[in-house]
Amino acid sequence: MKVLVTGAAGMLGRDLVDILTGHPRHTVTAATRAALDITDPTATHTAVAGHDVVINAAAWTDVDGAEEHEATATAVNGDAVAHLATACAAHDARLLQISTDYVFPGDAGHPYREDAPTAPINAYGRSKLAGEQAVARLLPDTGYVVRTAWLYGAHGRNFVTTMLRLADQREFLDVVDDQRGQPTWSYALAQQLIALAEAALAGRAAPGVYHGTCAGETTWYGLARAVLDRHGLDPERIRPTTSVRFPRPAPRPAYSVLGHARWSAAGLAPLPHWHRTLEQA
Repeated sequence: MKVLVTGAAGMLGRDLVDILTGHPRHTVTAATRAALDITDPTATHTAVAGHDVVINAAAWTDVDGAEEHEATATAVNGDAVAHLATACAAHDARLLQISTDYVFPGDAGHPYREDAPTAPINAYGRSKLAGEQAVARLLPDTGYVVRTAWLYGAHGRNFVTTMLRLADQREFLDVVDDQRGQPTWSYALAQQLIALAEAALAGRAAPGVYHGTCAGETTWYGLARAVLDRHGLDPERIRPTTSVRFPRPAPRPAYSVLGHARWSAAGLAPLPHWHRTLEQA
């Protein structure tokens, strides 16, 4: 399996490249933003040639910045995905597009199914939904959308590393307790994506939407306590607060828990419970 990984310098992209590098059955092309501008359709078409699978880990990820620069965010998260999908169609390659829980409004009381109606409440969510729609429109038989959420990992800034850094600087940390989601280790997600790519090429995985988040759920407050506890620090140093205390330009979904029903049909187990992967991480 020849895999092109876009966004290869990011948190998820680096995990994908690390796993695929040296794999006995797979080869990987690591395309950083400097090496490949996915908003350039000609460059994208050339880059996809010769690959069996494209995993698009490149994205505009500045959620608050998207409120002011929605057109730019959509160019990366929507229009560029259409370029990749067009190139994949021309070169008979599968596309795995990474998307987000932010395509949902966050007002549910139970996990969102893969086919639940989308209704993003911020510009970032709208831009990512545009990418999903491009995959569905241009690659109905060979396109895969994998929604993830609350990613953390070894590379780049994320909530887990931020909590550990702040714990070294402050006695107490106030963390919001009114947003629910599924902390997801980027390395575990990378493994899941590669397994999905293998199943797609083997004809075992139907195209469409999958949810790539860990099982279980918690709040940012609950995650922060777990992080300190696993590092031998006192979790009582974490104090619960509300989102009102931390106003942001982009509204955040209050409920970002996703269901995982589609994995079994592809012969794959969903990601493990977030407690387990946090321990591994």
